[in-house]
Formats: sequence, structure tokens, C-alpha cells
Amino acid sequence: MSYTDPPPPGSGDQYGQGQYGQGGDQYGQGGYGGQPPQYGMPTDQGGAPKSSGKAIASMVTGLVGLLTLCCGFFVASSIAAIVLSFLAKKDIKSSNGQLKGDGMALTGLITGIIGVVMVVISIILVATGAIDTNFEYSTS
Repeated sequence: MSYTDPPPPGSGDQYGQGQYGQGGDQYGQGGYGGQPPQYGMPTDQGGAPKSSGKAIASMVTGLVGLLTLCCGFFVASSIAAIVLSFLAKKDIKSSNGQLKGDGMALTGLITGIIGVVMVVISIILVATGAIDTNFEYSTS
């Protein structure tokens, strides 16, 4: 049989299926008796880089620190954002491309610094008397 001759009748390849028990099919799944896929097993160990958890925590605590500027005791979340952002940047650099999140760490650093600066400014304004913290109202 040559490449130009059509297959003989009854060869079982009429509809591209091949004979029973031989070869694979058109979808590349092998023939009968092939291994079924193993569910629950990870398919790709390399994959895309994951986001750093410290970078995410830095961004979240920095935003919480900004949103709660009215309450001075939440300055701790701004300080945590600054610390976590430095730790995240260190982890991201040492991960050789396995971790991402530089932007989130930078956001945490910036919002943390803004939160700390705003609390310091408000403490200075209260201490100098520029902001009156005496909330006594008289109705007479």
C-alpha cells in the first residue's frame, strides 16, 4: 500500500477510528487501557508566581491605618504596614521570581507612612492647642 492509494475496504479506518485495541484517537488520549487522569494531583509545579502574603497584609493594614486616622490607637496598623512591606520586599527579592507583589508592598509602605505622619501631625496640633479637644457644649 502506498501513500497515494486509498485504504482497502474493511480496514476499520473508514471514520478515523482505527481498529479495536490499536493506537490512539483523534484527541490524543491513547487507546484502550490508557491511564485515567489522577484527580486531585497538582498538574503544574512551576506555574505562575504567587502573591506574597506579607505584601497583601502590608497593603491591607496600610489601608486600614488610613481609613481609621480619626482613632489614634490604630497607628499600630500603619506601623505594621511599614514593617510588613519591608519584610515582603525582602522575601520577594530572595524568591528568584517565585513571589510577586512589589506593588502591594509599595502600597502598604506608602499608606503606612502617610498614616504615621498624619497621626504625628494630629498629636502636634492637639498638643499646641490648634485643635480643641474639649467637647463641652452649652445650650444656654
